[in-house]
Amino acid sequence: MVEALGRIQGIQASLQQLAERSVSSAAASVSTASSVTPADSSASFASALNTALGTSGVPDLSTVLSAVGSTTPVQAPAATGNTGGGTTGDAVVAAAKKYIGVPYVWGGTNPAVGMDCSGFVQRVFKDLGVELPRVVSDQMQKGTPVASLAEAKPGDLLVSYGGEHISIYLGNGKAIDAPVPGQTIQIRDAWEKYSNLTSIRRIVPAGGA
Repeated sequence: MVEALGRIQGIQASLQQLAERSVSSAAASVSTASSVTPADSSASFASALNTALGTSGVPDLSTVLSAVGSTTPVQAPAATGNTGGGTTGDAVVAAAKKYIGVPYVWGGTNPAVGMDCSGFVQRVFKDLGVELPRVVSDQMQKGTPVASLAEAKPGDLLVSYGGEHISIYLGNGKAIDAPVPGQTIQIRDAWEKYSNLTSIRRIVPAGGA
């Protein structure tokens, strides 16, 4: 009996030593894992899972994550506004020039009949998939501000006289607008100066594609 008890105690001691070694080994593995990148960690985990399951190849990551539970939050797609995608200032200029010769009509938004200054601007950007409000006071709040006429780029909006008028800058001191009753949409010298220029707004990026 004494001999049997001695053997049992010996077996228990051996088991204890094995358990301690396993804990140490696990701790070392955790320490090593913390020094690798997430991609390396995922690949290593997949490889280890493969070995444990006795399979070949690397399992799909989604399968691995569904098995152990992912701690990485899922990010929702970034909110996007209707900004016309890859539309640029050059595209705005090209779209605006298509309406040269259309008569000025106060309150007009239909190029077949006539347009006023803000109706013209709204129509040009709508043709490019960019939604703008109907009136100047709202249009001048959109996009981003441009500090000065010297920094204006083709496609920028020039707002003058406190929001009474709006035009599209073409570059090189030129602009296009629906000016006044009795006239048509036309290219002209930009008469907007610091004395009457209220703001400059950039709705789409400047330059070409």
